[in-house]
Amino acid sequence: MKNYNRICLNSTTAIVILLLIIMAGCGDGTQVSKDRAIERSVQIPLSHQDSNVIKTSWPSIGCWFWQKEEFTGDGYKRFIDLHEQFSPFKLLTTSLRYPGDLTDPEVYKQIKAASLYAREKGMAIVMDLDIRLARDSFRAKYPDELQQIVFIKEFPLNKKDPPSIGVKGRAFGDHYTYGRTPYDVVSAKLLRVYSYQKKDGMVKPGTVKDISGRAVAVETKDSVHVNIKGAMEDEATTACALVAFTVNTPDVFAPHLLSYQREILQQYADALLAGACKDEWGFPGRFTTPEDELWYSAGMAKAYAQRSAGRDLLRDMLLMSVGETGHEAERIAAVNNYMEMCSIRNGEIETDYYHAIKEILGKDAMSGTHPTWFPYPDNREIFKNGLSWWTSKRDLAQTDEATPFSVRTALSKKMYSPLWFNMYYDKTIEPYYKDIWRAALAGGRLNYHPLWPVPIEQMPASLLKDSIMLAESRVSLLNYISEAPPDCPVAVVFGHPAALNWTDKKVFADVGLNVANTLWKAGYYTDLIPSSEIVNGSLTINENGKVQYGPQQYEAVIFYHPEYDKQAVAAFFRKAGASGKTALFRVGNWTVDFNATPFDGNGTMGMAVRNTDTLSVVQLVMDALKSKNIPVQTEGEEHTVSGFPASVMPKAAGQLKLIDGTHIFISGEHNLLGDTIVQKINIAGQQVDMDAIGLAGVRMNKKGEVEALACGGLKTFQSAGLNIQLDNRADIALIKQSGKWKGILHSNSTEIPAPLLNITGDWTRVRVPLVLKE
Repeated sequence: MKNYNRICLNSTTAIVILLLIIMAGCGDGTQVSKDRAIERSVQIPLSHQDSNVIKTSWPSIGCWFWQKEEFTGDGYKRFIDLHEQFSPFKLLTTSLRYPGDLTDPEVYKQIKAASLYAREKGMAIVMDLDIRLARDSFRAKYPDELQQIVFIKEFPLNKKDPPSIGVKGRAFGDHYTYGRTPYDVVSAKLLRVYSYQKKDGMVKPGTVKDISGRAVAVETKDSVHVNIKGAMEDEATTACALVAFTVNTPDVFAPHLLSYQREILQQYADALLAGACKDEWGFPGRFTTPEDELWYSAGMAKAYAQRSAGRDLLRDMLLMSVGETGHEAERIAAVNNYMEMCSIRNGEIETDYYHAIKEILGKDAMSGTHPTWFPYPDNREIFKNGLSWWTSKRDLAQTDEATPFSVRTALSKKMYSPLWFNMYYDKTIEPYYKDIWRAALAGGRLNYHPLWPVPIEQMPASLLKDSIMLAESRVSLLNYISEAPPDCPVAVVFGHPAALNWTDKKVFADVGLNVANTLWKAGYYTDLIPSSEIVNGSLTINENGKVQYGPQQYEAVIFYHPEYDKQAVAAFFRKAGASGKTALFRVGNWTVDFNATPFDGNGTMGMAVRNTDTLSVVQLVMDALKSKNIPVQTEGEEHTVSGFPASVMPKAAGQLKLIDGTHIFISGEHNLLGDTIVQKINIAGQQVDMDAIGLAGVRMNKKGEVEALACGGLKTFQSAGLNIQLDNRADIALIKQSGKWKGILHSNSTEIPAPLLNITGDWTRVRVPLVLKE
């Protein structure tokens, strides 16, 4: 806790400072010239702190997706020109939705030209430089390092007719293939054929034989036809062909993947980008996840053998997919190792990319966009990345679409991020109206994706013909004073191995989200964290004996589905229980460990970890919180966006407390720009009277004096030592640094109201976006 501000300020990407310098221009409200903007963006170190800029503030972020227009001459200028005038965006997370390899010199020239032009206009580009946008060049250089998927397909061994099977592959696709080449099958190969007997759907023990030598395969580009020659010499009734299809995308375990993604970044080192994106990394996404179709490669097989005492991955794929009587424990251990290996590797790739961005584009360059894909912790996401979200390093916690709020807040703790940003879209603009306020009530902001799905030509201006950008400008006032994430007194720690192990349908893809949602609905903000964060040392027990994640200390922790976890996790909970500072609960029994060895996890954790069930645990936790006088924050309601699975998020009006004691009040239930807040409240023992619109954020120091304030449509604010009475409402933020007030005014007027000048003469005026007229 005591080191949080230091860590947050040092790790929060200081590109923000640069962007606010460009945005604000001079402290007197005048605007820098285009030439001056470029000069400052090039020459001022990103970590420079301008006297008129609050260094912890993040700017508003928008999404930009390049189509044919952006690649045609100066076509990129239209989007930048529109958003300079009609949005508050200063960062543009940008990706390609049109053919073109990142290593192509012409693509590089166009991206660099757009980056320079954005700088002229007071914005900066965080460009998607992911290796999947350079698949063709990677394939040309490393043709043997493409991703494979093994289809594990059974067929009968009929003694009357020659046994045979035909297996056909298929292409995969995601947003990285939109408008581009899909993840096509480029080759097909028979890897192995087994024979065995089955009983009750399982392989009978001792009957498995490798009959690959008797298989004749006819291989085409995307299919394999297998014939078994010769008569069967035993009682085997079933054969199983393991067919590998190679698809046009880099293998997750490719030996040259990390070095090649660095080569791409190096090519853009002089493009004056604000950072780089890696979006929704992992294996190609699948909306159906058959357990007889598993990701594979030679590199993966090598990694698997290294972590499993030399076991053969192909042989274990048969075990994992079909199952063998008498080998249930081996099957559990094999799946645990396979899935953990994939999860860890995906996190390693994301984290290496983060460090490469810092090394190549600059220590303050931003690592952009989100590791979440579907984005829901179910079977689709599990087979995509192994739920590697928490180990995918970012400067700023980032998610997308309908990612559960318990994940968003947890990631803000892991990344020491004062805010989280969620890339958000819908097909109409109305859902944005409340969701911008919902996000703010959980310490979050939107990364604005244009309306989708809509006609391509309508996307660039789709958010600009409404007042949503004015609402974003107002909400962003809180960015100036938000130095810590929301205070979530509860953590649901789900057993990561159990959630990934598809052999146990009672626990597979169940991360305890229903428990977390129920707590959010009651107003008790809760973080969702995998137990692997204990194993890697991120979830700790602090010097006071409390369980802690980043800056967050927990009053209660629920360990959900401990079965199959590592014994180190049991030792962690035993130690936490011995201190008695965090109330501990367990849902589910623990009888075997990660390697499927019998293990008394319940007893090892100790009596301090209270045994309960899904139906009872929420009330037990709430009782524990009430006994510690932990206040309720904003109650939640079930909600979704764009047809994704629903989860619980705050209502659009309520209150929030950040970890550092900042109190935030939000009112956005009825009006896009916010509803009136007229309240007399007690904050840290001090009476505060305020009249504002949409939002008010207040932080007191230890003396009970206001040290930070942000208000939308402020009319009146009264507290000990600070009295503001305005004739006309204003969007303002005030921050005290070194005993002196610094002010920010969101306004298109050059005049600073006299009551504000009476507080300080140090004001920065930030332009408010206009609304695009039809």
